[in-house]
Amino acid sequence: MGRMPRELPIGLTPPDWLVRNLRAQPAPVNRPAVIRAAIAMALPLAIGLAVDRPFYGAIASMGALNGVISDTAAAYRVRIPTIAIPQLFGAVGITLGALVYGHGWVAVAAVTGVALVSGMISTIGAVASASGLVLLLTCVVGAGLPMPGAWWLAPLLMSGGGLLVLVLALLAWPLRSGVPERAAVANTYRTVADLLTAVGGSTQAYDDARHAVTQSLNQSYDIVLAHRARHHGRSPELARLLAQLNAITPVVEAAPAAHLAGTPLPPEVPEAVRHLASAVETGYTGPIGLKPATTETTRAVDHALRHAADVVATPDVDPRGIDDRLGRPAALSIRAARALRGVTLSAASWRYGLRLALCIGLAQVLVSIIDVPRSYWVALTITFVLKPDFGSVFSRALLRALGTVAGLVIAAAVLAEVPRGWWDVLALLLLAPLVPALTPRGYGYQTAAITPVILLLSDVLNRQGTALLLPRLVDSLMGCAIALVAGYLLWPESWHTRVGDRLAGAVDDTASYLEAAFGPTPVDPPARARMRRRLYRDLSTIRTEFQRALTEPPPTGRRAAAWWPLVVAVERIVDATTAARVRVRHGAPAPSTAEVTQVALQLRELAEGVRKAETLYAVRTDLTGPAGSVLEPLRQEVAAARAIASPH
Repeated sequence: MGRMPRELPIGLTPPDWLVRNLRAQPAPVNRPAVIRAAIAMALPLAIGLAVDRPFYGAIASMGALNGVISDTAAAYRVRIPTIAIPQLFGAVGITLGALVYGHGWVAVAAVTGVALVSGMISTIGAVASASGLVLLLTCVVGAGLPMPGAWWLAPLLMSGGGLLVLVLALLAWPLRSGVPERAAVANTYRTVADLLTAVGGSTQAYDDARHAVTQSLNQSYDIVLAHRARHHGRSPELARLLAQLNAITPVVEAAPAAHLAGTPLPPEVPEAVRHLASAVETGYTGPIGLKPATTETTRAVDHALRHAADVVATPDVDPRGIDDRLGRPAALSIRAARALRGVTLSAASWRYGLRLALCIGLAQVLVSIIDVPRSYWVALTITFVLKPDFGSVFSRALLRALGTVAGLVIAAAVLAEVPRGWWDVLALLLLAPLVPALTPRGYGYQTAAITPVILLLSDVLNRQGTALLLPRLVDSLMGCAIALVAGYLLWPESWHTRVGDRLAGAVDDTASYLEAAFGPTPVDPPARARMRRRLYRDLSTIRTEFQRALTEPPPTGRRAAAWWPLVVAVERIVDATTAARVRVRHGAPAPSTAEVTQVALQLRELAEGVRKAETLYAVRTDLTGPAGSVLEPLRQEVAAARAIASPH
């Protein structure tokens, strides 16, 4: 007999929340981004050395690092604001920081005020978040390091380094214009093919495939709609992509009905969708090779798939006739006004701004009282850890500390063994690609990649070699400690899971969607489709929030884990509602108004119980209904959700 594998003693088994934090996320290496990072960060330093101004080159390379961190968009037109706007904020930040450098408490007040503004604008959106981050980072650097040359030179160099990343990113635009948008739409078609492959099989596989479809649709709509907003809806290419996205929506809607039927779809059905994905990218369609459907649910899938094939094969689409599934994007002036109103009136933006300002203020006061070498690193650490859209503050503080230690090991070898001068360029050429390569793996991996780059550039400015290592470690740990205490433990909202509130909102919206789909007041199909898309987008956000909460230590992680069965139950309720609508559209009898009202009341009672975090002891609405009704699967899912929410 073989020997049984030895198990770790219970006391040596790492806790689940720690394992989740340390697990690397699977992600492909973006080779163009890797090459861009190497060139954009090494070239300024090389030019600085060539003209005997290495300090200038190091500052420009720091700006390039900001640009590499900001370069997260796939579509070329989206990259322009994504990279360029943060560089403008960076120029303002380093100017303000340099003006208060060495001014004691004036510098403390100035950096704290910038932190408040940075935190508030970070809640607007992705570009604003990156801009707020770069604004505060550069302000802290300017207030902590003497800048060479005239006051305007440092912001010019740093912005120039960031814009070099943008120039390199746009070099292929004339040859690849529109390719990222088409690739995103084609990828959505392929995720739908995977969903249809999972129909009738394992529930877990189907749920995972459905979640992947939601994420892909969100990404594709975001990319295409952001592109369209700059063309005011008149671009035929963008109209065609939107039409193709809209056309795949009925296929996604038909999938729950087919899955509830319990029979796998013929293999030629998902293969036809993959064929259409290739057609989106290449423009060549050809026959999709579908056999005649024989059942109610397969007819729904067949009808939706043939419609999608017709849309993909259509060469020209009238851009004025396109109605997207998320609503038309607002004009830039309207969106700017809404964003400004959100910053000035939103309690969440003020709360986050005050939290970040408190932590930065404490850090500035601390380093003003205590002689801390390279004290600006304390505030830099807090800035990264407390970003509102970067996930759990606790897990980021933990990963920041661990990533810094790992990065210091690499930096120690580089600073000890690599001679100064042109060898620094070669070292930077090898270290810079690690930033875009490791960033998608997780925050700890990003920190481990950025740390040696920052220390190498800091050594060019300060010429202190390995003496930089210990202060970097101490300052990072101080920043993590301040963020954990003043930015996490003192704010209950940061360590209380918000899964329940968001889940209750999704259940309420499901009741509204049910009434819109079957109620006496007709709702036009595009409006219903927008409601369904928002529902699935919200459920995707809830999943993300759930995954974030699982990285928290007890008791937050345990409380979040308790919500998971109900999260899955609500997703299935939305699927059952969608499936019922598809069945009615393809010939099933519509439910009565009384039954629709009854199920909607059941859903709202469920939402009320979830929102109050109380068990549903009293069921006020009858859970029974007519046998054979199109809503019978929905009633069963609601009953299952109630059983999960109540222990009795």
